[in-house]
Amino acid sequence: MTECRKMRPTGLYAGKQGFSYNEGICAESVGSQAICMHLLTIPPGGRAKAHKHATHETAIYALEGTTVMYWGARLENRMEVEAGELLYIPADMPHLPFNPGPGIARAVIARTDPNEQESVTLLPELETLVPL
Repeated sequence: MTECRKMRPTGLYAGKQGFSYNEGICAESVGSQAICMHLLTIPPGGRAKAHKHATHETAIYALEGTTVMYWGARLENRMEVEAGELLYIPADMPHLPFNPGPGIARAVIARTDPNEQESVTLLPELETLVPL
């Protein structure tokens, strides 16, 4: 029988993307079947590895700070995301977020992958396309 569950995002795990995430709602924690939701805090200067989420969409709500995300087949597009804004990333879209600082950036991240890291595909060939 499926039950409602609540939890506090206290534990951390290392994502393939290069960031540490607070544990949240996912298949492993509550048995979800089609969604996951986690908290992410990016320190000043923190930068993810270029990646995409194969076959899974991502929705982000920025809680604090400002981040910059490069996105597109060759990471040719640049977008700033500020606290209070929502961001949608389509499935299979290459992207690379970073926090230019000076403060931390914090966001709620939801994906249609209940296992969170299962659909992450690293794209090291795109790393040098984004300025440091």
